[in-house]
This record gives sequence, structure tokens and C-alpha cells, in this order.
Amino acid sequence: MQQKTKTSLLLAGAGVGALLALRSYSRRKKEFSFKDRTVLITGGSRGLGLVLARMFAEQGANIAICSRTQHQLDAAREELEAGGANVLAFNCDVSDQGQVKTMIQEIKDQWGPVEVLINNAGIIAAGPLEEMRLEDFEEAMKVHYWASLYTMLEVIPDMKSRGEGRIVNIASIGGKVSVPHLVPYSGSKFALVGMSEGFRSELLKDGIYVTTINPGLMRTGSARNAFVKGQTEKEYTAFALLDANPMISLAADSAARKIVDACRYGEAEVTLGFNAKFISTLHGLFPGTTADLMGLVNLFLPGPGGIGQERVRGYESETELTQSPLNAPNQKAARENNEL
Repeated sequence: MQQKTKTSLLLAGAGVGALLALRSYSRRKKEFSFKDRTVLITGGSRGLGLVLARMFAEQGANIAICSRTQHQLDAAREELEAGGANVLAFNCDVSDQGQVKTMIQEIKDQWGPVEVLINNAGIIAAGPLEEMRLEDFEEAMKVHYWASLYTMLEVIPDMKSRGEGRIVNIASIGGKVSVPHLVPYSGSKFALVGMSEGFRSELLKDGIYVTTINPGLMRTGSARNAFVKGQTEKEYTAFALLDANPMISLAADSAARKIVDACRYGEAEVTLGFNAKFISTLHGLFPGTTADLMGLVNLFLPGPGGIGQERVRGYESETELTQSPLNAPNQKAARENNEL
């Protein structure tokens, strides 16, 4: 009996070792060098997009960034160039297909085809469902779903002709578990996750690896540029302090490093942060229970009122708490990542 047990353990150990070796071989085979590659990062002028631009530049890539805010775009370009990067910067609304076509053609004319695409552009409107307009849902879909589709459709033909390419879609844990007061955001991120997974399945045969990234809260400094509705000071305070808490949120550099590695090795999907992994797993096992738990969370969030369906930026809703040391990590990240 003991001999059989030992044999079973040895076989199990050998099987695990073989699987680990196979995974290691597969990762090495898929490894992708970014040196001298053309990398396009949408929403690359600030926050996570800018942190990613710095990291890809360190890898020797040629960096194209785009944004709708010219002064932030100029500041990001100057910083990246001062660090020695080759940079193209475009004032582009990625929810406009015509502007996307023009931008990607200009990149191709100057540097050749886009070899790595990072769909990072995003928008957040935080507030109770009662204060959300149809336009909030439409805008979220345009920026997160349609814009990502437009960029992918433009770069995929050249990637197919070369037989290789990398696409990273920055979704969210909100695209796996719908979050109260972020319903337009979550709905559009759910759509992006589904599209991203489908594109991966159909493009693997062409040597194109599509990666879906689902981050939890990150300390990028972007909370101050989020839109808030309803009781805006309470909304922004809750959002900012959760974002600033190192027990809950990820450091931007740490998150970006994991995203770059996921792109390098062509991972299918990566969820960032322990809390995000936990709630995603819970939702996968008990979706109804998780939705009801989110309903309990909603009871502690600000109700409708305030400025109603109008919206302002987070930095227009500062309070003593958001200007206190409790929010210092966000303030520091905002200074570092061009969010001011």
C-alpha cells in the first residue's frame, strides 16, 4: 500500500513538473522583444498610460501616444523625449473612427506599422444611478468599446501580414463585477472584456496575442480627473480615499510592470490586485450573492441630490479629507503622472 502511495506521489510530482516545464517553454516561445518596436498607447498622456509609455520607452520601443488634452499631451511628449525616447504625440479623440484612421496612418508613414497596441483610453463618471443620463452610458461605450474596436481594426491587417503582433486592452475589475455608482463604466468594460476575449480566440492563428487586463483600484492620480455627479464632494471623497489606500489599491508602477510582462508573454487575461482577484473569483462562483453584496455596499454610498445629473471633475470637489494626509498617495501620484 505504501509503495502504491509513493508511486502515485512520484507520478503526480512528475506530472506537475512536466506541466511547469511546458508552461515555461511556452512562455519563452511567445516572448516578444519591444526594442525598436512601434507601440501605440491611447490615453498615453497621463496616469497609467504615461507610466506604461515610460516603461515601453525603457525597453527601447518607439512610443506613439494620444490624448484629447493638448497641454497634457505636450507635457508627456516633452518628458518622454527628455528621457531619450522617440515619441509621436497626437491630439486624437479615439471615439472618432476618422481621427483614429488618420492617426494610425501617420504613425505608419513615419515609423511603419503599429506592432504593439495598448488600448488604455478611459473615462469614469461616478454617481448614483438616479443621476446618470443616457449620454453617460453612450460616452462610456464610445470610449471603452468602440474606440478599442476602431484601433484594433486599423492595426490588425498589418499585424496579420507580418504574422505577429500584440494588443492589450485595459479593461477593469468593473468589467468582471459591476460596481455601484459606476454602472456606465462597468457596463462598457464588460463589453470590452467580451470583445477582447473573442478577438484573442480568433487572432491566435495569425500570431497576434490579445491580452485583457482587469485592474482593481490603482494609485495613478487619475481620481482627480474623474467625473463625479450628485453629491459630488461625498462621491469624490469616497472615490479618492479608497484609491489612495495602499491596502486596497495598487501602485501604478507595479501595475504597469505586470501589464508590460503580460504583453511580452502574450498572456490571455490578467487580473491585478488581491482584492480584484478575490471579488472576481467570488463572482465566478456565486454571481448572485456577489451582486447582492454590491447592493449592501451601495447602501453606504451617497444618495442622489447635490448637483444632480450635472457633472464636475474630482478636483473641483475637493474637501478637507481629500486634501489631508489620507489622500497623500493620490496627490503624489498625480504630481508624478501628469494628472495636475
